Amino acid sequence: MSTLITNGRIITAEQDYVADIYVEDETITTIGKGLKIRADRTIDAAGCYVIPGGIDVHTHMELPFGGTAASDDFETGTIAAAHGGTTCIVDFAVQSRGTNMRQAFETWLRKSEGRAVVDYGLHLILTELPDDWLPDMDAMVKREGVTSFKLFTAYPGVFMVDDATIYKAMRRTAENGALICMHAENGGVIDLLVKRMLAEGKTTPNVHALSRPATAEQEATHRVIALSEMAGVPVYIVHVSSHLAMEQIREARDRGLPVYGETCPQYLFLAYEDYADGSFNGAKYVCSPPIRERSNQEFLWKALAVDDLQAVSTDHCPFCMKEGYKGLPRQKELGKDDFSKIPNGLPGVENRLHLLYEGGVVKRGWSMNRFVQLVSTAPAKLMGLFPKKGTIAIGSDADIVVWDPKRKYTITAKTHFMRVDYNPYEQMTVSGSPSYVLSRGKAVFEGDAFKGKAGYGRYIKRGQYNLIGR
Repeated sequence: MSTLITNGRIITAEQDYVADIYVEDETITTIGKGLKIRADRTIDAAGCYVIPGGIDVHTHMELPFGGTAASDDFETGTIAAAHGGTTCIVDFAVQSRGTNMRQAFETWLRKSEGRAVVDYGLHLILTELPDDWLPDMDAMVKREGVTSFKLFTAYPGVFMVDDATIYKAMRRTAENGALICMHAENGGVIDLLVKRMLAEGKTTPNVHALSRPATAEQEATHRVIALSEMAGVPVYIVHVSSHLAMEQIREARDRGLPVYGETCPQYLFLAYEDYADGSFNGAKYVCSPPIRERSNQEFLWKALAVDDLQAVSTDHCPFCMKEGYKGLPRQKELGKDDFSKIPNGLPGVENRLHLLYEGGVVKRGWSMNRFVQLVSTAPAKLMGLFPKKGTIAIGSDADIVVWDPKRKYTITAKTHFMRVDYNPYEQMTVSGSPSYVLSRGKAVFEGDAFKGKAGYGRYIKRGQYNLIGR
């Protein structure tokens, strides 16, 4: 199947020009002005941006959590991702306590195989790491293309590991070339705060945020950066929610350390004030780290503009407010009388590009190059996907989005493709939306019409990170 995309304004992280793109089978083979090539299909992109497909390197499809599981699986979640212009995700396989890395990896492959509609990779969450398991990290990197590992300083008894384990994992990545991703909150202190607040009868959803103060994120971020400096390796801080944590990353980068950070749309658009009243409706907004005060938002926007933060991912982990999607067990309602039992997570994979384009390009005057850098190119480089993904170039995968800046789109749970019964950005109208989304040359969406197929998405063995400067 061949496709010719004509008259589009091609945007990469570094370039901005008008040309045609010829796609043969799954790959971009020719770029030039006025191409006279016969193709099976021609798409006229006049008046539109032609950008590399978005890459969301932080999703949790079908993640078990707190007695339930995230409501999107690899089929519904990747359909939703594609609708919003994301053509590749990197999800997290969980090595639960008592299981090994190979078991975790194979469990997530079974969840995903034959279901994803766009390409995907996997990180591996480590919850224990005895010395004799260190060679398993090497095998994941070399044989399976799992080139990033995530560790937690939060959730005692579930995900949290001690500093020695973090340092040990970091030292191993100095040898095998993988990247450590860190969830940075002080889990021990948070656990005590949760117990104290429940003992005081404070049970409503908004108390979740009060039990996880920004200083707990700041401290843990400082600590893991120090550990990475001692280990002599890069570190990637996931879902940075507060300017206090962001400033730790900025200071480290100012000292020349290879420290990277992502934030998420919920921290840019939502605020604690949205659910401070204590009503159970606030369960929609419960995630970790929590959504901070509205005054925090502009610090993060500025950090993205000047590269103090390098990527925007979603931490997509949806849970329904009611009994669960089409008969799934109760989800957010598990915490009806105890905020600590509310499953942590929000939907977002479908609307990441919508929101960043509106908030960054339209409202704050970002260049399209910066937009592409944050939602596609930087994630591709840091997670070992570049240049097959994350750019428009000859030889790259034909993951292409024709982005119509004039197309208005209203975000609503009534029409979104995510398998969850609410949208945290309900009724927000944005200026700009995909008119075509291609995954390896195949149209997955045309406007709001799904044209893809479950199982078309492939598992991607990723390479080593590509460190990026300012």
